[in-house]
Amino acid sequence: MSDSKLHWLIPLLLLTGVAAVLWFFLKDGEEPVPVASPAQPVPAEVKPASPRHPLPPTESSPSDLIPLPPLDASDEYFELALIDLFGADVDRLLVDEALIEKTANSIDNLTRSHVAERIRPLGSIAGPFLVDTRDGSDTYTLSQENYDRYTFLVNMLASADTARLTETYRRFYPLLQQAYVNLGYPDGFFNDRVVEVIDHLLETPRPEDPILLVRPHVLFQFADPKLEALSSGQKLLLRMGETNAVRIKQILAELRPQVAAIG
Repeated sequence: MSDSKLHWLIPLLLLTGVAAVLWFFLKDGEEPVPVASPAQPVPAEVKPASPRHPLPPTESSPSDLIPLPPLDASDEYFELALIDLFGADVDRLLVDEALIEKTANSIDNLTRSHVAERIRPLGSIAGPFLVDTRDGSDTYTLSQENYDRYTFLVNMLASADTARLTETYRRFYPLLQQAYVNLGYPDGFFNDRVVEVIDHLLETPRPEDPILLVRPHVLFQFADPKLEALSSGQKLLLRMGETNAVRIKQILAELRPQVAAIG
């Protein structure tokens, strides 16, 4: 299990009403992150003719907005929007290229077992993966200090204006949709996938503390096989601690109806 590389916090909140976050990792001690295989197109027989969750229209008039750049020239524009939303500190976390493409790809992979490092839109933050040892046992527990490392990101998200988050998401949605189609979903709708990911994260279980870890080799894993089998996004919520996870779920629950007009 690795706290390695912040990857989904900003994407998820940016993409869930500009829910662009859930997503941090440091190279600490999780299972290795393999290169994810390309996403498979939606089978023809289940291709949706229209989105299940239509994105509510923007309140801004198209004539009032600066036209979006092409996807392959959007990094600087998107980065400035994120800085405007979350403050200058977010700039040091962002990758240098393909920011929208990596954001869409990371969101799509949050329900799966791994999010490959090469597709994460955020870089790393300093600090080791922290655990506490248990006397007379070959198990470990997550340290409170490990939970504390996530607090500044959670605070950053919680302080952002929800209305501006959702408006920014709608503003950049055409580029996010294009990036999603390029992943291998020619008839898919990115906002449908965002809603699915939000619902998946809201279903993350709340195990009782302490959460036990084992270290069968070099890397840590959850001792409970059911927890170890959770998705990358759900395990991240567990690793950030209950207090932070509850705050993130509250943000996601608030954002969901703003990006899902139906359902």
